[in-house]
Amino acid sequence: MASAGAGVSAAPERPGSQLSGDRIATAALVMIAVSVLWRAQVASRGFLAADDYVLITQAAESRLTVEHLFALYNNHLMPGGRLLIWLVTEYVGLAYWPYVLLMAIGQAILGITFFRLLRRMLRPSALLLLPLGLLLFSPLTLEASTWWAVGVNMLPMQIAMVLAVSAQVGYVQTGRRRHLVTLASALLLGLFFFEKSILIVPLVFLLTAACYADGGPVRAIWTTIRRWWPSWLVLTVLSLGFAAAYLGRSESSLRRPESVGEVFSFLTQMFGSTVMPGLVGGPWQWLGAGDGAPVASPPQLGTWVGWTIVAAVVAATVRQRRRAGRAWLLLAAYLLMVAGMLAATRLGSAFSGVAGGVPRYVSDVVVVAAICLGVAVVGLARRTDPTVPTTPTQPVTPAVIASTTPAVAATGQPARLVSGHGVIHAEAPVDPEPGPGRAAPEPPPADVPPANPADVPPTDPAESPTPGLLGPVPERYREAVTVVLVLILVAVGLGTVWTTARYGDEWAAKSGRSYIDTVRIEMASAPPDTVFFDAPVPDNVVPRLSSPYNLQSRFFRAFGTRPTFVDETDNASVLDDLGRIQVATIVGSTIQPGPQEGCGYRVGTGQTVRMPLNEPRFEWHWVVRIGYLSSADGTATLRLGDGVAQFPIRKGLNQRFFRITGGGDTVELTVTSGEVSLCTNEIAIGDPAPRPE
Repeated sequence: MASAGAGVSAAPERPGSQLSGDRIATAALVMIAVSVLWRAQVASRGFLAADDYVLITQAAESRLTVEHLFALYNNHLMPGGRLLIWLVTEYVGLAYWPYVLLMAIGQAILGITFFRLLRRMLRPSALLLLPLGLLLFSPLTLEASTWWAVGVNMLPMQIAMVLAVSAQVGYVQTGRRRHLVTLASALLLGLFFFEKSILIVPLVFLLTAACYADGGPVRAIWTTIRRWWPSWLVLTVLSLGFAAAYLGRSESSLRRPESVGEVFSFLTQMFGSTVMPGLVGGPWQWLGAGDGAPVASPPQLGTWVGWTIVAAVVAATVRQRRRAGRAWLLLAAYLLMVAGMLAATRLGSAFSGVAGGVPRYVSDVVVVAAICLGVAVVGLARRTDPTVPTTPTQPVTPAVIASTTPAVAATGQPARLVSGHGVIHAEAPVDPEPGPGRAAPEPPPADVPPANPADVPPTDPAESPTPGLLGPVPERYREAVTVVLVLILVAVGLGTVWTTARYGDEWAAKSGRSYIDTVRIEMASAPPDTVFFDAPVPDNVVPRLSSPYNLQSRFFRAFGTRPTFVDETDNASVLDDLGRIQVATIVGSTIQPGPQEGCGYRVGTGQTVRMPLNEPRFEWHWVVRIGYLSSADGTATLRLGDGVAQFPIRKGLNQRFFRITGGGDTVELTVTSGEVSLCTNEIAIGDPAPRPE
């Protein structure tokens, strides 16, 4: 007997109801191309930001070693990202265009693989373009396609999610073990770039239970475990191995929320201000966040509009097909997993107030939302449960098929058979090679039209073919409903364009780009002996929380022409907040005026003179500037608390800059060599800064 999983392939939709497959594919490729070019244009308006510089600096300071690739960054394990950054830094330097190109390639791969998943998983329909459009254009994924530090984690994770789901669907449809290899490879790909990819494991399981297992929750879960256990074995082994490797290297990121109100505010912000508006083209307004990506800040009306549209889509699709309800429950479950992970790692910190409004934290949700929208609106590839009384070696004849499908028998023609645990791919055969114990599918004669879908009784009545999205709508209301749907779709599209354009405006304002461009110009025209004391770059370029990677000496490590940094010099320069080279002075504590007219404090050879400061200095790494008049060359020593620094003195009126580590309310100056009489009334201890003009 043929396996119960064999069935009749899905027939084309009614003539004129949908676009042909070639036209759908062409439209999809056009959408992917438009999305990639549009996002690349938005990305190119901006530049590197914040974490990008830290990762580039770490790459510039390290060789390509296993230790570097698997080093944690803010507790993130991202060897794939570190590898790409190291290669770009080594062969290109501090540049932005390679990252824009890499993100565009990732976006293209994501779009193509997702459309392939839709064609494998869902029925042939022009409505496939709706979930594809959601994935390609949702503002929730803008950061992943413009900000490299986000895209290098999130784009590979999204691609891995799609590949894993596609592999599992292929395994469910055909039972072929080669799909398990793809499933394992997809998970490893995601984990190679981002540890959050571990969410692929519950996603694949829940999607299989929601879409391919019948019955109530308990029965569906048990059926999923029992029927497709090889998938769970593969994913469990990989997950446990990764968890052991990651947890052995990382520090706990878990935090405790300070109050119930903090949790409620976070959830309200995440769902109300970010996810729901983002799924329908929002948030329409952005709140600037310096050089980083802006934060979602939708108007109150926009939030309610987002909830209303999402609720209407859910209600309409659930009424149309029962499987839609399971799809939306899948999305809700994934959202809860993401919310739980974010709450456990972001609340109770200084950033908990805006954690729910950051789209990059939920950009992976768009992949799940697009899949669920496709299942709800288009429907899964039709399933049948025929009992065909044949053996693998028995030919399929009209008489055999007539015993189970009378309508097909009336045509006197054989139907195409595709095995797959009761699941029929809409564009069968997906895997034309016959598996063990399976008969190879035979194409129908060229002069025989395919069976009418109405003649093939599906197992699940709720999944029976409906003539398009308006199937359950009475004929007299269809025109009005069509107009409403078109208006909503146009509104969502216009909102997406507006939101993306406003995001582009915020992303284009980059202090880091202006700072770097100015430094490059200034260094090209600076004298060869121009030197600097190391100091932090401006906070709006690299935040001080990233110390010590905000120091200029590390920030410019990947520069072609780097500034020269010293610990002692007669004439120091400094880079101001705009990147311009200025003559340096010291801002901080100064000595009080000395007692001798025209000299201040007189120090002779072997003498030590105490000089009180106008403000005490705490223990730290400071730079000292001393201006003096000396009768001859020699050396001197300056003491600040426990800190001691020796410096040369030269005959005449001069100055000297040098570093010292110490603290206190007085300094002691001693001339240690030479026949020297030294006068000074200018000693400043603090940080280098541009000298006022």
